[in-house]
Amino acid sequence: MRGWMKLWVCGMAASVAVGAMALTPDAMMCELLAKPGLVAVTDPTPEFSWGFKDARPGDFQSAYQIQVASGTTFFKTDQPDLWDSGKVASSQSLYITYAGKALPTDAEVCWRVRVWDSRGKEGPWSHTYSFKTAPVLNGDSALQYPLAQERVRPVRVTTNAQGRVLVDFGRAAFGWVELVPPRDMPRGGPFTLHLGEKLKGDGVDAKPGGTIRYAKVNGALTSPNVYRVPLIADKRNTSGGKEGAAILLPPEFGVVMPFRYVEIEECPYTVTADTIRQIAVFYPFDMEAARFVSSDDVLDRVFDFCKYSIKATSFTGVYIDGDRERIPYEADAYINQLCHYCTDREFTMARYSHEYLMAHPTWPTEWKQHSVMMAWADWMYTGNTESLERMYDGLKAKKTLEFCARESDGLLVTGGPSAPMESGLRDITDWPVGERDGFVFKPVNAVVNAFYCLNLRQMAEMAAALDKTADAEAYRAKYERTVKAFNALFFNAERGCYVDGEGATHASLHANMLPLAFGLVPEAERGRVARFVVSRGMACSVYGAQYLLEALFEADQDDTAIHLMTRDEPRSWVNMMKAGSTITLEAWDIMYKPNLDWNHAWGAVPVNIIPRYVMGVRPLEAGFGKILIRPQVGSLEAIEGYVPTVRGTVRVGVRQKPGTQYSVTLEVPVNTTARVELPWCEGATLRMNGKKVKAAQVEGGRFVVDDVASGQHTLEWRCKENTACGLSFGKRLRRIFRGG
Repeated sequence: MRGWMKLWVCGMAASVAVGAMALTPDAMMCELLAKPGLVAVTDPTPEFSWGFKDARPGDFQSAYQIQVASGTTFFKTDQPDLWDSGKVASSQSLYITYAGKALPTDAEVCWRVRVWDSRGKEGPWSHTYSFKTAPVLNGDSALQYPLAQERVRPVRVTTNAQGRVLVDFGRAAFGWVELVPPRDMPRGGPFTLHLGEKLKGDGVDAKPGGTIRYAKVNGALTSPNVYRVPLIADKRNTSGGKEGAAILLPPEFGVVMPFRYVEIEECPYTVTADTIRQIAVFYPFDMEAARFVSSDDVLDRVFDFCKYSIKATSFTGVYIDGDRERIPYEADAYINQLCHYCTDREFTMARYSHEYLMAHPTWPTEWKQHSVMMAWADWMYTGNTESLERMYDGLKAKKTLEFCARESDGLLVTGGPSAPMESGLRDITDWPVGERDGFVFKPVNAVVNAFYCLNLRQMAEMAAALDKTADAEAYRAKYERTVKAFNALFFNAERGCYVDGEGATHASLHANMLPLAFGLVPEAERGRVARFVVSRGMACSVYGAQYLLEALFEADQDDTAIHLMTRDEPRSWVNMMKAGSTITLEAWDIMYKPNLDWNHAWGAVPVNIIPRYVMGVRPLEAGFGKILIRPQVGSLEAIEGYVPTVRGTVRVGVRQKPGTQYSVTLEVPVNTTARVELPWCEGATLRMNGKKVKAAQVEGGRFVVDDVASGQHTLEWRCKENTACGLSFGKRLRRIFRGG
């Protein structure tokens, strides 16, 4: 059975099996911790959240009851010693604040919850969950799990032409090698190993170029049992690297490096798949939380490649720029954050990284602006405002860059003699330098000001969420004024595109993709700007690809965006895989950045673009209080996938036939609703779950069905005969549907 068929059939079977059962809490969280037993809670009044595993279609919570105790025995008598909320009439299932006795410190605390469904029927108690409390409960803070280790067996062990054993672990990971000698082997035997990320012929490449890693290790076995091969220390592990800014691992982890291969030059015993292993270091990560398969095998491979990249690069517990420096940067972290949200129901690493960067900012102008974007994403994806409350004043004072706005029109002046001397800002546009599409730097430029417009809109929304009404109104007014000035100054009406800056005649991809991605382009001009963006191709870095792909999907250029993710050219994800890497690269190719590394999460853009745009799953309200499901599949014939959210997993599957039929099957978590948008077809009748349904048509041509309740639904339409829909159905999927 095809992967996408198998995925959806299994998902449907699970849904049918539980459809008639009671509303039962599941996927519990304390303090946003999906894995609460791994780290101690510091908040004396933690917050409890839950999702649901069993529900009738369209069901929702009408009341809840939480019990908290210092041990499970208290639940046996239904007399918790710390807190019993009693029955509380509320549909809220996220962030219920503890309101019981003072929590014991340095202890394990147990809790459980039950809910009443929409008919007022009482459900069963959840399983009992526990969390640890810190020795001192001194307030809320961004929590961080300890790092985890995984033992990885080789996928292949061969002998090369030099007579050496070559061990392939299948994928690169940060960690070390363990040798597992036979029990009866005496100590002291010498070994020589070559570890690396890249092959040359049938051996490890000792001169891979750039910052691609290689190490030769000599030594002698000093243990008759498991022996960790010591790696040579370097600045990335011991001194904090460049200017002491690198993120160091806890001392007990010692020296780690990324490698996939081990070539055995010498070893006192015969190395087999059972006598050597890779110890990989990761932040706790659930590789099964998100899945995507489609009728395009290449797109599937790109998704899986990028998903693993997010796990593999999590080895420091903070979003870093890769192995070359191991330094957190805001732009890297923002892309990593979006990718992490789309691949695991996990929020701690993103929040910790954001707050770390608020305290340890980096130099580029636009990177500072990404801190506002990280705060907004944290709030929208979690629905929790605690971090936002802590960071708001810092965002307002230092990250919006309002102090650089000129009085005449509100636009930022961040370069040249007119920039504020105290700002210390350095505009970057893109990195490396050769990826800027000829961008011409001006004191007032379109790239910085596109981010500024977005920041103003986000600050208005975040201020409103914190009930800072005056700030919200002020930011909305600044946004409207600045967008108007942005279009008046940078848009060239004759050419139908934006120029790079005030006084510039050059028009780069960057000056156009950002306003298109951020919704700044007037509706009447979106088509012309989109055509300009399409004409430039992938004239940006792997970082810039985030905004290029967003711009293309926002402009309904679905096929162009999907093509850029699947094409086989030097500037592509396929090229990264063909080069031999199993983790996304720092740049498209070593020819574009001679010192690149082979493990940069900012190169994993498709793993957030595919869930957010191809599958179309995004939060419309903070914490997925309402979900947008707007699949943009272009001419793909089928997709299936799971997207993890704070409220539970969203499932989306699309099928389309040539010019006649479109169908989307989706599953919406309990306690939320969805706005579903589908491609428009003139004269078609839209049905949901077999019944005709009224649908609005939005600008740009889409069916819109609002307030779709929880549960599984199928929405479909068939065009009338001879009605042109622009839908296609490729040969390969025709054979699949026909059983060939």
